[in-house]
Amino acid sequence: MTGIVRTPLRITRPAIYAALALAAGFAITLVLMDRPPICTCGTIKLWHGAVHSSENSQHLADWYTFSHIIHGFLFYAAAHFWLKGDTRRWAFPAAILVEGAWEVLENSPIIINRYREATIALGYSGDSIVNSMADIGWMSFGFWLATRLPARVIIGIAIAFELMTLLLIRDNLTLNVLMLVWPIDAIKVWQGGAWLT
Repeated sequence: MTGIVRTPLRITRPAIYAALALAAGFAITLVLMDRPPICTCGTIKLWHGAVHSSENSQHLADWYTFSHIIHGFLFYAAAHFWLKGDTRRWAFPAAILVEGAWEVLENSPIIINRYREATIALGYSGDSIVNSMADIGWMSFGFWLATRLPARVIIGIAIAFELMTLLLIRDNLTLNVLMLVWPIDAIKVWQGGAWLT
């Protein structure tokens, strides 16, 4: 019995159009949710590195950008292994759909309050629309990278991102998910001692 050989996923032009339409729909949804278009500080920064700040998750990139790139890696891997035949060409819009749905959920009161209660994001009030759209863009970049680089390289980049953010801000995608789903007081206390602000 021979194994199934899967060709690499490619991002086609129709998939890009569908992805753009979905992203526009999520932007409109966030507007209807009364999310601020940009940081209430009145500026748009390329990078904002202070985690314990009212400007966190308000600009184009921050320490959590690395998690969104990893989302793209994970969505690519899921599509590569689970989608078959013609459905594979819609993997990229499917990734946009999942990421965009998370951005909407993340900016809902239930998740905002959960972040405040269970994680180190004590003053978290949700993302600006610019940040949410940038997060979708960073996920797209991760998905695109996964279409271009060998799996071992992508895995290495993901591990490096997780270790780097763990070291520098005491948080990463793994801890973020863990603390949302099953908060551990000892981790919360340890994260609260992060030296990078």
